[in-house]
Amino acid sequence: MTKDELIQYALTLSDVAADCPFEADFESTVLRHKDTGKWFGLIMNLNGRDIVNLKCEPINADFLRSVYSGVIPAYHMNKTHWNSVYLSSDVPDDEIKTMTLCSYELTIKKKGRKNPHE
Repeated sequence: MTKDELIQYALTLSDVAADCPFEADFESTVLRHKDTGKWFGLIMNLNGRDIVNLKCEPINADFLRSVYSGVIPAYHMNKTHWNSVYLSSDVPDDEIKTMTLCSYELTIKKKGRKNPHE
């Protein structure tokens, strides 16, 4: 899967935006929820290879790391809850889409939760 293919897939999800928020870095792309601005993916180039950081349940994160050499503990993020996935690796495109959807769902605003400070 290419960076552009991943961005196009992410934009098919409800209320998603993709942008380049880092000054002087026009390669890294953040995938976020439009309503909250919360990230669910960060696509960047690491040592000449495109990777995406995706949120994951800790037990699934460890499992995916054991199955695919292209899945590693997240670069520059919480390594318990996030994985980095090399886009050109042994990870099938459908699996990358599934991981992206899971990250999207894990970071979406929960309906019905009340702010305890209200």
